[in-house]
Amino acid sequence: MAKAKPRSWWRMRQIRHRDAVALAVLSSSFLLAGELVNQDIPNVYEKYILQSGALNNPGFLILIVALIILGFTTYFGGVFVLLGGLHFSWGRVGRGRFLVGLGIGVSLIGLVSRLAQALLVTGTPLTAIIPYTTSLTGLGILFGIVSHTLMGQYALLLKKHAKRVWRRWRKAQPEPDERSRTPPARSSRRTARGARR
Repeated sequence: MAKAKPRSWWRMRQIRHRDAVALAVLSSSFLLAGELVNQDIPNVYEKYILQSGALNNPGFLILIVALIILGFTTYFGGVFVLLGGLHFSWGRVGRGRFLVGLGIGVSLIGLVSRLAQALLVTGTPLTAIIPYTTSLTGLGILFGIVSHTLMGQYALLLKKHAKRVWRRWRKAQPEPDERSRTPPARSSRRTARGARR
């Protein structure tokens, strides 16, 4: 039986590239779907924007919208994870990994805020953590962490390959010979005067 040919670095790059992007898209969709299931946005819109009369006052409307944005951090986590996957698929590894990490971090801030609220209201964080981790949002955070890890491994793979290419290029450069390393001899004035006499 023939021995399997080892995969080239380019083939491994494409495989890890696709896996990380697919997991980032999955994570983003779960994060966004987990918040859409809550059905809090229509209630918040009706209660805080329509009934409060914020539509007539632009300054108050901006304040209310900013507070609502802070209240729904998981949405923005999903958007950041999706943008990170997009940048990663374009080959911008560092920026993509940063955006995925930012999205997961923002989503985890939402989890921590819910845990703190449950701890203050009921005295135990289990009332918030069990529904949160068994929901689509919990799966989105899990897939996002796996995608972030794969992006890190991919970045290391590219870094190792770049080092290997750099070493090969350095070895291929001709070594300067000894004559070119020593500076040319300069004649001093004294020697020139002595030669004239």
